[in-house]
Amino acid sequence: MQKYICEVCGYIYDPAAGDPDSGVAPGTAFEDLPADWVCPVCGATKDQFSPTD
Repeated sequence: MQKYICEVCGYIYDPAAGDPDSGVAPGTAFEDLPADWVCPVCGATKDQFSPTD
């Protein structure tokens, strides 16, 4: 699955790990994150993330 990077702080969302602190289970694709999910480091919204190379 594709990883995504926060353009604001550099946090990388890894679908294999999910975001357990925000209630996102491992294996959750970026596209399947809730619309109101934000970067756990800086609070950036999903539209401020881009796919990693």
